[in-house]
Amino acid sequence: MARTETIEEFYQHKFNWMPANLSQDIGHFNVFKTEDCFLPDAKPVQYSRRDFYKISLSRGGGIVHYADKSIELTGPTLIFFNPVVPYTFEYTSDIRSGYFCIFKESFFTEMLRNNINELPMFMPGGNPVYALNDEQHSYATQVFEKMQGEIGSEYRFKYDLLRNYVTELIHYALKIQPTETIYPHPDANSRITSIFTELLERQFPIETPSQRFRLRSAKDFAEQLSVHVNHLNRAIRQTTGKTTTDHIMERLASEAKALLRHTNWNVSEISYSLGFEEPAHFNNFFKKQTSVTPSAFRVV
Repeated sequence: MARTETIEEFYQHKFNWMPANLSQDIGHFNVFKTEDCFLPDAKPVQYSRRDFYKISLSRGGGIVHYADKSIELTGPTLIFFNPVVPYTFEYTSDIRSGYFCIFKESFFTEMLRNNINELPMFMPGGNPVYALNDEQHSYATQVFEKMQGEIGSEYRFKYDLLRNYVTELIHYALKIQPTETIYPHPDANSRITSIFTELLERQFPIETPSQRFRLRSAKDFAEQLSVHVNHLNRAIRQTTGKTTTDHIMERLASEAKALLRHTNWNVSEISYSLGFEEPAHFNNFFKKQTSVTPSAFRVV
């Protein structure tokens, strides 16, 4: 299910370890080589928000799914991610090298003149992707190499220096026109419908009674996709002929049928896992969708 990934969860699924005192390190910063971050049994990266900022230097082909956009990368690229907008990265080539750094907003609290969210690449409606030519790629690589050299040093003021390197990357990118190569969908409505459908499906299957289906309304999905709910509803209706609510309710009913057929959970447990506050609400929903009650469906 799409949600906000914490920095602790990032370390756990990327490396299966966490830095000491991470919970107390409110201004946390770290930098990595991309190729060092692929555990053999790692789960696919989920489309979700993170509670930290991230700047990546990607070298291979890929597609950045960012809010309702899918942006194709064909070579060296700087990518800026913020905690407001959900995203994921899909590799389309065997080249998985580069660098990235992560940091919390408080890392910059005492340094930047303006709020970091006011910078163009970190604004929710901004474009986060900056394609690089060979010279620009070399320059960005050198900055990341300086970060890697400094993060392991004993220099007393190393985090001041690291902030300078991050700021250098930000201002260097601002001199470059943001990439506008959008991965080809038939149109913008099809693109947002595709991402909505993926986000809906990622909430399933419901595997334990304690798991909850949380994105239950068009407004919930619009917030996750960082678009206005009217825009989402219009795009989905024009693409599919159905409303956003129709899609959610149909998928919810399908999962309810599967849980009634293939688990021994009682109706109250199924009701809770599907996001209903009261079993009576679930009974009414299920009967409206199928013309029978959950209990009657189970014994058929």
